[in-house]
Amino acid sequence: MTENLMAMSQKACRSCGDELVGPILDLGNQPLANRLIRDNQIEDFEPRFPLCLMHCRKCGLIQLSHTVDPKMLFSDYPYFSSNSEAFLKHAKMAAQSYIEEYNLDKNSFVVEIASNDGYLLKNILGNGIPCLGIEPAKNIAKKAEDEGVPTLCDFFSKKTAEKVISKYGRADLIVGNNVFAHVPEVNNFVQAVKRLLTKSGRAIFEFPWALAMMKNLEFDTIYHEHIFYFHTHPLVPLFAKHCLQIVKIEQIPIHGGSLRVHIAHKDTDSPDPSVANILAEETHEGLGTEEYYEKFRQEALDLKCKIAAEIRKIKQSGNKIAAYGASAKGSTLLNFCGIGKEAIEFVVDRNVNKQGKFTPGTRIPIMPIAELIKKMPDVTLLLTWNFAEEILSQQKDYIHCGGKFLIPLPTPHYLP
Repeated sequence: MTENLMAMSQKACRSCGDELVGPILDLGNQPLANRLIRDNQIEDFEPRFPLCLMHCRKCGLIQLSHTVDPKMLFSDYPYFSSNSEAFLKHAKMAAQSYIEEYNLDKNSFVVEIASNDGYLLKNILGNGIPCLGIEPAKNIAKKAEDEGVPTLCDFFSKKTAEKVISKYGRADLIVGNNVFAHVPEVNNFVQAVKRLLTKSGRAIFEFPWALAMMKNLEFDTIYHEHIFYFHTHPLVPLFAKHCLQIVKIEQIPIHGGSLRVHIAHKDTDSPDPSVANILAEETHEGLGTEEYYEKFRQEALDLKCKIAAEIRKIKQSGNKIAAYGASAKGSTLLNFCGIGKEAIEFVVDRNVNKQGKFTPGTRIPIMPIAELIKKMPDVTLLLTWNFAEEILSQQKDYIHCGGKFLIPLPTPHYLP
């Protein structure tokens, strides 16, 4: 079986059905970013799939040219949200704002889609509010259950929504953090949200904003799990088709620049000015035009060359290089830039489920964080740059001993 036969080519827009055009950016054939390699797999064949960014000719929705089966991507998943202190803080603040804004109490019901290890719902439960997580990865759903967070291990769909309604009733609040962009059958997903939501309820989705991604050259946000790269213009008709509407949008700094979009049933409320403001900003920046995409493509390719050149320069100077964060972002960056184990000696990661394994495609060993100060590489490439502030504060000993972090985006630079 060839590599391409293991991924489904997509010619039509997953939202409106019109033609996909592009590419905006072709990152080549890449391994699955979260499919870490075990020691006994080190000599095995590793499948690679096209990773190419397109956009719809009609509605403008930015999306991948190929779809990998979600069961391959998510059934056994190494990412645990609770490993980041910054993300835990973000989730706690978000949960509290939802409780206050929507007057949630013991008579309410909250559902989180792709609830991971219960990192957010713990805050809802702690306020005495009934909730349910829906999480497809068995290993992560079990951890959430062990932590006392009720969790249904399943992919979210219309069928799943009916299952929840029959047992618990409809939800006053549906939350989805960094999941909406992961779902190939986006119309089914939105229909299921509408079905599960009470008449006066709200659905809130967070996802990386395509405008921030392109302005900041965050090409490493592109990987097979992220089917879509949302901006607001294509979302308005998508939700309207299912009798839903965007009533509020917040810009948030998490993950290099994201949107938090509040959804309601059609005609239940009037959108606040934030919706028109975001739409106007996207139009002003030129997002959606071929000129804008061409500029992003050229700048991303230039940045790829700069990152690779900086790594070569460090090696040629006789310095040792490690990396921090065996992340999906890191997998895209290393494979796109052609940086492998000949340059990076090891990667450190806080997640014990990743330690002892190897990075996808590049086969770099993943070690505990303590190895950073033990081995003292001269330079550490910060692959999880979106949590730079948190990581630098945790690695003061490494910095004090002369270690430097190389931040790859939006241009290679060093901290501290």
